[in-house]
Amino acid sequence: MAATLDVTGRTRVYGCIADPIDHVRAPMVFNPLFEDRGIDAVMVPVHVAPDRLGEAVAGLKAQLNFGGMAVTVPHKLCLMELCDEVGRQGQLVGAVNAVKFDSRRRMIGDNFDGAGFVAGMRAEGYEVGGRSVLQLGAGGAGRAIAFALADAGVSRLVIHNRTREKAEELASAVLTAYPEVPVSVGDADPDGCDILVNTTSIGLHSEDPLPLDGSLLRADLLVAEIIMIPERTKLLEAAIEKGAKVHYGRHMLDHQIELIGEFLGCFP
Repeated sequence: MAATLDVTGRTRVYGCIADPIDHVRAPMVFNPLFEDRGIDAVMVPVHVAPDRLGEAVAGLKAQLNFGGMAVTVPHKLCLMELCDEVGRQGQLVGAVNAVKFDSRRRMIGDNFDGAGFVAGMRAEGYEVGGRSVLQLGAGGAGRAIAFALADAGVSRLVIHNRTREKAEELASAVLTAYPEVPVSVGDADPDGCDILVNTTSIGLHSEDPLPLDGSLLRADLLVAEIIMIPERTKLLEAAIEKGAKVHYGRHMLDHQIELIGEFLGCFP
């Protein structure tokens, strides 16, 4: 859905930067809010390949009416390295999912993924505190969610990643920040866990395989995604077939919109 506000020379421009770009949902959420609240702003998709990120950022810095952007795969880690300043959560996670430009065109980033994911789960009636969680993925969003799950008081967190060393590094970092939470690295097997969270990008494309053996899914398992488009990934479809409860990726974004909007300066 495109914003119906008139776009003029006074309109503030924001972006959502990604590669690929067809799955991003932030413009569909922000633009109706701009219209409803009478805010003279527009958010547009910004498609940038990883090897052109530096050039793109330089161009956006030079665009004086560009206020900032929501950030998604695969740019969360690299954009943090380009920031002049990073907030506490961004530093803890090691990735940003929102970047703004101040009056001096300095880049300031922070991360709201984890808070949005946990808030979205709770809003849908799924408490994570005291539950055992298997998390697939240790990338940008995965890092944010792992710290947020530990902060929310999960009883156990098991992290699986295709590259085991990356999972081990994340587990160690979370354990250092939250020594009271049992954190380990394990297989892509939810046995003994209450919740399965897929934080990988596997599922964005129709040809993608399942991120784990579908026979391991159970009816008593809650299966959560962070992918927003398609709404029903192959993983969620497989979980539904098993009779499991599912949690859609859109809730993570929906429950961090206000936080990101205030950070970017979109919302007064």
